[in-house]
Amino acid sequence: MKRLFWFKAACALALALCIGAGGAWAAAWSFGVMGDTQWIGENRDGKNPNSVPVGIIGQINPQFIKAGVKFVVQVGDLSDSGSNAAMAERAKASQALYDAGIGFYPFRGNHEASATAAAQFQDLYPQTQGKGGNVAGATNFSSPSTNLLGLSYSFDYGNARFVLLDQFTPTDGNASDGTAYDVNNNAIGSQQSWIGSTLAGKPMNGHAFVFGHKNLVGQNHPDMLLGANPGANSAAQKAFIDSLASHGVRYLISGHDHIHQRSVVRAPGGVSCVQQIISGSESNKFYIPLGNPELPGTINNDVKYDSPTRETSLRQERNTIGYYIYTVDGPRVRVDYYSAHVFPTLAKGEYMISSTPDLTFARQETFGYSLNAKEFLVGGQAGTSYTVVQDSFGGTTARILAGTYRNTEVDGSGRLLTQTVDTGWTSRQDAGVSLKSDALSLWGMATSLGSGRTDTYVLSMSLTDLSMCQMKSGKFFLLTKDGKGGWANAVDADYGPQERHFVVGAWKESYGLGTYGIDPDSHVAWAVINHDGDFAVGRP
Repeated sequence: MKRLFWFKAACALALALCIGAGGAWAAAWSFGVMGDTQWIGENRDGKNPNSVPVGIIGQINPQFIKAGVKFVVQVGDLSDSGSNAAMAERAKASQALYDAGIGFYPFRGNHEASATAAAQFQDLYPQTQGKGGNVAGATNFSSPSTNLLGLSYSFDYGNARFVLLDQFTPTDGNASDGTAYDVNNNAIGSQQSWIGSTLAGKPMNGHAFVFGHKNLVGQNHPDMLLGANPGANSAAQKAFIDSLASHGVRYLISGHDHIHQRSVVRAPGGVSCVQQIISGSESNKFYIPLGNPELPGTINNDVKYDSPTRETSLRQERNTIGYYIYTVDGPRVRVDYYSAHVFPTLAKGEYMISSTPDLTFARQETFGYSLNAKEFLVGGQAGTSYTVVQDSFGGTTARILAGTYRNTEVDGSGRLLTQTVDTGWTSRQDAGVSLKSDALSLWGMATSLGSGRTDTYVLSMSLTDLSMCQMKSGKFFLLTKDGKGGWANAVDADYGPQERHFVVGAWKESYGLGTYGIDPDSHVAWAVINHDGDFAVGRP
């Protein structure tokens, strides 16, 4: 228990890099992420030519177009066969994005791992080298070596740097140092110097997102980004994760496992950590997490290969087709994950669908972070407290005064889930309305996928510029953003029956959900609520 607490505290410290805004920010913008696009087996309905799920891609591209993303990143495995025809088919399926002025930035997975596929990839996607008509506003392209040109690559968009890593056979079959290429040993290690220097040069006070096809700790596959299993190449893993953490990278985004999975992964023998986001499937195959009763005799990869264990599981969803919208808004990043349930059949240790389904997408979770705020890990066992959440910005301090983590949900390997509670801030001037505090964002407190409901908790925020009469009037209180982007009473967004009344005075343990008030003695507004979102003190 002490080790778990120390790990969470250390990771929270490592992930809570408080970077000042340093001036005005540009308007918010977004990019999309999609998982592996493979079609395994027969093309029974004619919508999946050359092992590419064109029928699924054709239902996801419109979602990105509707969302107005600037570009889309695909995390490898562009087809199942990896043949010349399959590679060309996948490239053709991105035309709808190009026609809408949206960029498409893929990289290879293990299904197109050959030197031949590397050369064809360069021809099909010149934008990964900053060439052609589909660059879509990205700049500052870089690659680690000639033989990985446009395979491993980085670019900038807005206030963010993107680093996309290819661990597979390059065009000449050699590693960047001229030695024989070995996907399990030196593939990423030989790029580490470039990775570090590229991250160090990211836009000032900006974001960095790193992508790789394979995971740090897979939920099904043992093979990973830096080796044959999570226990391999510990020095290279530590150097890689240390580099991400030291340069402020919050998310390592991958594919390979065909499961929506978020977790925090710590470096071997260290305290540095990063949040791993395994992107859900865009294929007709859906893997089962190891340690699940459907795979008897197996154990989770982290337990099997790491001692002590290094992964803290946050969220997981199986047997769905999903996509992601990442919105960058100055120092803040919000991620919206959408998925559609399918009904695959279990066969030979994995789930499959045999024809293209009609997909109805729904938002399943929203999470995020801010460069000017903090991240807290809460949970891993029921009964832990949210009162560790406390942050300040400008003249405002926000605290969770009470609340208990009651979620007993486990992932597919049987591990209790943990919450990442992230704060973010917008100054009251930039919020565009007359507020009596700076504006706080809280992400990650929802306790189940598909619902915004959280455990009941008490949020307090300090306030300024209110007279004693105003504080007692009942006209000023804790606000939250409503569905139209305006500000409303924070308790208006509560779920379920509530005790709705205003109190002049400090919060008391006897107050139930829906109670809210102002304490004139401490100049604090508080509310008993069960949702996260954006908050401030003011008048609706």
